[in-house]
Formats: sequence, C-alpha cells, structure tokens
Amino acid sequence: MIIELHLLQSFPVSNLNRDDVGQPKTATFGGSTRGRISSQCLKRSARQLFTQHGLDEAETGVRTKRLRNDAAELLVKRGRDAETAPGVVTAGLEQLGFGVDQAKGLTEYLLFVGRTAITHLADYCDANWDTLLAASAGKNGKKPAKAKPGKDAAAEAKRILDATRVADVALFGRMIADNKDFNVDAASQVAHALSTHSVATEFDFYTAVDDLKPEAESGADMIGTVDFNSACYYRYANLDLDRLRSNLDGDDQLANRAAAAWLGAFIHAVPSGKQNSMAARTMPSTLLGVVRDTGAWNLANAFLKPVTDTDLMAGSTIRLTTHFQQLRGFYGDSGIRAAIAASVTGDIPQTDSTDTAASIDEFTTGVLTAAGAATA
Repeated sequence: MIIELHLLQSFPVSNLNRDDVGQPKTATFGGSTRGRISSQCLKRSARQLFTQHGLDEAETGVRTKRLRNDAAELLVKRGRDAETAPGVVTAGLEQLGFGVDQAKGLTEYLLFVGRTAITHLADYCDANWDTLLAASAGKNGKKPAKAKPGKDAAAEAKRILDATRVADVALFGRMIADNKDFNVDAASQVAHALSTHSVATEFDFYTAVDDLKPEAESGADMIGTVDFNSACYYRYANLDLDRLRSNLDGDDQLANRAAAAWLGAFIHAVPSGKQNSMAARTMPSTLLGVVRDTGAWNLANAFLKPVTDTDLMAGSTIRLTTHFQQLRGFYGDSGIRAAIAASVTGDIPQTDSTDTAASIDEFTTGVLTAAGAATA
C-alpha cells in the first residue's frame, strides 16, 4: 500500500534553501529556470514536526557525529573519571567499527540513530571499562586501522544502532558505509520541490545604520545584498506502508502513527532558511492525496511547460488535476484505491473519480482511512 502526497504551495519573498553562494536553489526543467527546494531540506523540516503530529520523542531519531561526547558525559554522571571517559568511549566506538576524529571527538560521519543509542553506548563502555581504558592508553594518539568488529562487538553495535522503534529512520532510511548490515531502506521517497513557473533570482540591497552614531554624521554603516525569489512550488512525496511496517519490525500501531505523523508533518513542513528576515510562512493551498496498491506517479510533468496564468495557484491546480486524470485515463487506475483532493479556496475541478475534502482534518482522515493507517 502506497500513500502519495501532492502539494501546491506558494511562497512570497523568500530564500528557503540556499546554494553554496547564498542564492535560492534552482533547476532547469522544461527548458526554463525553476525555483527548487531540495528533498533533504524538506525531510529535515518534516522530521522536526513529527512530535507535533502524534509521535513520542523517544520514537524519533537524531542525526549526529557527537555520540562520543554525549556518552562520555553520561559516564561521568555515573561516576567515571572525566579525563579518561572520552578516550574510553572513543576506543569503544572503534571496537564497534566506527572511526572517530581524535582531534574533534566526532565520528567520521553522521550516524542516524535512536535516542537510546547514547545510553546503550555508555552501558557498553561501562561494562567494558578496563579493557577499553587499556586500549585507549595503548594507542598513543595513533588512529587504529579499521577492522571489522568481532562477534560480541557486532551484536552490541546492532543493539546500539537498532532502529526498529525509530520512526524517522524507518521512514527515511539509513546508510552506513562501513557496515551494510545496519543500512535501512527508506519507506518514504521525497522529490525536490519545483516551481510550477519560471523564476528569476532577485536581489535585496540593504543598509544598516549605527544607532549610536552622532546625528551630525550621515550614511550607512553596513551595506549588502540578500538573494531571494518568490514561487509557487509543486511538492511530492510517497510512503510505502508495507516497507514502513517491515522497518518497524511489524509494529502496526507504531507504523500507523508514523504514517499519520509523516502526512501531517509534510503538509505543515516549511524550511527555515532566512525566515527571521522574510517570514515566508505559508501553507499549501492545493492538496491531492492518492492511495494505491503499487506504483507511484510524480506529477511534475504537469508543469513541464511553465504555468503563465495570472493566477498561478489556480492555473497550477488545473494543470495538476488535469494531468492526474490524463494519466489515469491512459494507464488505467485499477491500482488506485482512493484519490482525495482539497483546496483552501475550494476551487478543485470536479471529477467522477476524485473525492474532495472540505478541511485538512477531512483530507488527512480520508487518506489514512483509505490506506488502512488511521489512528484512534
């Protein structure tokens, strides 16, 4: 069972997701420049809302390089020596198969783990303190060659990295280059958001004045430019419920709550880039939820030719729903269980095969119920 979420969301002056030179990200699509928000940006924005949409914090994960320092702090709270604890945890991580930057005290790459990982790592180091302390003292600052962990260490690493109760790892997956046994195939796929129309990056020239400057002096004390655009974006994501349940070790209740949190969080997700100076906090205006047995349709090709209507949202909505119906007519819709559309303005083209929802609660309940993922 697959849930698809299609959103149209218009942002005013904004720089939600910057490139390496500070400009709003773009992409060429259909031969014209479009505004773009990366999938990574959208996923992070959604992850930060999961606890507001039905998940407990303990059921969400953290992406971090700082396991060593946090585990060492926990060991110190338990009474271990503050000077040797970081070295012991470093030796523990290396014994478990994870490299550590000795100078910075960080793992070599970000690890996506459950919130119990720090406690489990501290427990492991506590139980093997003497062995790890000796290993730490014997390194003399040298970085050990990477070696595959032994059987006992591998089992402990599996316990520390266990993600069968971590909803966002189950949703977005995890890749650990040094040990593929800990990889998790993502249950959710997220597309880069693209503007439905052509965009051009604009520049805001600003000045700032020193508040304590004498009145006799004139002129600005700081000048600069900020890049921005404004665009109506098409956003798309899907969720494989069978993969989600498998990743969560068959826990149907947690899978259903994770699906509900995924749906609610992605609808409400807004990137944080430059929000303090631009406050581009808008909500999606048009929503289309599709529940199907197999397959998936990204509807971005509805906008292969840029929308040029004066009312971009209305024109984009017509393009979206028309393209969806064309695909259903051409490829068939035997695998589609439900298609539910909603709009803030209520301006959804009526079709015989698409239901309409009058509110966001009606929309989300309808999608989750059709997918068999409704929560009490």
